[in-house]
Amino acid sequence: QLQLVESGGGLVQTGGSLRLSCAASGFTFGYYAIGWFRQAPGKEREGVSCISSSGGRTNYADSVKGRFTSSRDNLRNTVYLQMNSLKPEDTAVYSCAAYRSPTRNSDSCPPFTAFGSWGRGTQVTVSS
Repeated sequence: QLQLVESGGGLVQTGGSLRLSCAASGFTFGYYAIGWFRQAPGKEREGVSCISSSGGRTNYADSVKGRFTSSRDNLRNTVYLQMNSLKPEDTAVYSCAAYRSPTRNSDSCPPFTAFGSWGRGTQVTVSS
C-alpha cells in the first residue's frame, strides 16, 4: 500500500530555513514523481514543487522559485524540500503526493492537479 509520511516542519523566524522530508513506502519509488503542496488556513491547497521520478526535472510555483529546492534520494525512497528565506506567507501545512509516471526514471513532471495519494502533512509556521 502506497504511503507517504512527511516530517521536518516546525516554527522558524522570517528569513530562516527548514528541510522537509517525504518518506515513501509500499510502491516502486523510481516510477513516481513527487509533488509538494501546502494549504494555509482558509485557503485552497496549492502546488509548491514537483520532482520527476528520475530527479532530473523540478518545477516550482512562482511564489517559491529561488527559495525552495526539491531533491530526492531514490535509494532511501525519500524526497526533500529545502526551504530558505522563509516568509510568514509560507506558513501552511505541507504535504507530499505521488504521481505514477508512464516509465521508470522519467524526466517529466505532471500538472499539480494530477497528483494523488497524499501524506498527512507537516506544519510549517514562519513568525514575523
